[in-house]
Amino acid sequence: MEYTQDRIELVYRLNPSTDEKSEQVQRGKHIKQPMKVSIITTSYNSASTIRDTLLSVAAQDYPHIEHIVIDGGSTDGTLNIVSEFPHIAKVVSEKDKGIYDAMNKGIHLATGDLIGILNSDDFYTNPKVLSNVVSKIWEDGTDTLYANLDYVDSLNTKLIVRTWISGNYSQRKFRFGWMPPHPTFFVKKSVYDKYGLFDLSFTTAADYEIMLRFLLKNHVSTSYLPETIVHMRAGGHSNASLSHRLKANAEDSRAWKKNKLTPYFFTTILKPARKIHQFFPNKK
Repeated sequence: MEYTQDRIELVYRLNPSTDEKSEQVQRGKHIKQPMKVSIITTSYNSASTIRDTLLSVAAQDYPHIEHIVIDGGSTDGTLNIVSEFPHIAKVVSEKDKGIYDAMNKGIHLATGDLIGILNSDDFYTNPKVLSNVVSKIWEDGTDTLYANLDYVDSLNTKLIVRTWISGNYSQRKFRFGWMPPHPTFFVKKSVYDKYGLFDLSFTTAADYEIMLRFLLKNHVSTSYLPETIVHMRAGGHSNASLSHRLKANAEDSRAWKKNKLTPYFFTTILKPARKIHQFFPNKK
């Protein structure tokens, strides 16, 4: 799916307000109290990529969306691009303590029932993503949800270079190195309120730690949506070099210790090893 400014402008003309779309509930189901979804986008000097992110959110057919942009004080034109999108509800631009601090700021500002995080290198794969997410959450009665993700080439986003198929959840999977892709992880605001936000003592594994805390330690309910809902540009600080990988591995181990959980001796070794098969997905 390609998003263009012309397409988004057409969406705005056809759907001028969320009230007019209130009956367009996902997959034809009628929800008595529609779930508001807050999408948090963090950015810093992201002018080369953030347009795709914003277009993909603006194109969503789900009517009850609050899009929040938390910027780290960009100087490259990122904010000029953000200003082109009238659907964005809140924008904050100031220095922060890193990406997880920015995510926490967004969560504090969010007024939605359900929160998703879509960073400025990522974009949704189609306009029905949020409708499908909400539909599955309502159908299963769960408090979190995750799905599948594709890594795409940083320059040619039509080229898929890795495929992350999450699979169904079971608690034992964490001990075998499993985790879902964080950009596909949706969490009810009430869960953050009860169990806390991202731990800023982690620089690369705060997303892993918070999923351990929610799903494994506190047994928060979750759903698996077996669809690829996010495209992420290839890269990533924690995998950029051997030294970064070793640091990430140490943080993974500390995430278990912080939550007073006991991994197997091979858990943090299997975690990066499990990703090898993502480069060779099964062809059906």
